[in-house]
Amino acid sequence: MVPIFTKTIAIAASIGLLTGAAYAQDKELTIYNIASMSGSFANFGKQAEKGARLAVETAGEAAGMKLKLVTIDTESNAGKAARKVKAVLAEHGPGLFVGSTLSSTALAIGAEIHSAGGIYINGSGADSITGEKCNASMFRWSAPTYGAVNASLQPVLDKHPEIKKVYTLTPQYVFGEAMLTNAKKVLADRGIELVGNSYHSLKDREFSGIIAQAQAAKPDLLLLLNFGSQAAASIQQAINFGLKEKMEILLVWSSGLDTMQSLGSEVSNGIYFGAQYWHEEDAPANKTLVEVSKKSLGEAPNYPMAHYYQMTNMLIDAVNKTGGNDPAKIRAHLEGLTYEGITGTETVSADNHQVEKNFYLLKGKAKVDMTDADDFADVLAKNKFFLPASETGCVLK
Repeated sequence: MVPIFTKTIAIAASIGLLTGAAYAQDKELTIYNIASMSGSFANFGKQAEKGARLAVETAGEAAGMKLKLVTIDTESNAGKAARKVKAVLAEHGPGLFVGSTLSSTALAIGAEIHSAGGIYINGSGADSITGEKCNASMFRWSAPTYGAVNASLQPVLDKHPEIKKVYTLTPQYVFGEAMLTNAKKVLADRGIELVGNSYHSLKDREFSGIIAQAQAAKPDLLLLLNFGSQAAASIQQAINFGLKEKMEILLVWSSGLDTMQSLGSEVSNGIYFGAQYWHEEDAPANKTLVEVSKKSLGEAPNYPMAHYYQMTNMLIDAVNKTGGNDPAKIRAHLEGLTYEGITGTETVSADNHQVEKNFYLLKGKAKVDMTDADDFADVLAKNKFFLPASETGCVLK
């Protein structure tokens, strides 16, 4: 006959009610990787999954538990992602989640994970993630759109005081609107005219009409607020129209090395790129990542790989430090934590769960100046722009 206590433990585990020390008794720990493995941002998701898996396979275990990575394909769709995560939570109870590409996806699944009492670290950009739509279960590693716009646009404007007119290209969804709002504020504060803006959808791949409109407006700066393959296509078509010779070009939120590899040095040369991460950062944690990535994958880490690696490591380290996978203890450990990360010293705000880290401004260099196959750009600036939590609208609960 099975003892009553054993039956109770089994029932509690099946419905996800175990807390505290009971979490650490599991022999296997699953980290759920949220990534766009298909759909509009599939390339980003596949690169990101490599980073999360690299972190899990390098660590092997945490707090005596064998680590397992399970990837949930968002299909680049917030609704589908939320349903899949909700199903996982219903079957397995509170868990540890990393990732997402679209801000709308991060917000949707963040709400589901919070309702279930799990932990979620993402890298999406919309300010509301650590602003008015924040919650106590959700953390963000990437700088928000406020930080990205200020850390990239401000130095470019400082370098080019002749810029008086700007044209923006904006994806019409949560991330893009946040980018545009912050860009407008920077331009207005500096007395620079926004001479036009063109929107595009998530599905667009042809931007020649938009580029023609931008050319006709005769700006001094073409400011690209889109992301991923759409950003790369926008740049390539701008080059085809000869815009690089007529104006400065800044892509605010690039994928760093991944973007430049897709464009090539001839196209990247002379263009400004904002980046959450750069593989040449001289931080000990980044040197370790580069070494491990080259040894295991045969390549230098790009932004999708690196930030999923860092987010996954944050969870693994928290499990080790707290001695288990109790979400409440992990949350308490992360709040206010300062650690040495892949961009240098990084700090998790206890007030809105935003990781405060460096954001990079890069400028593409000529092929003749490249010291190796991945040396596509020079780092012109590293800055941290973050609003105080009291000004973001976040109330953690």
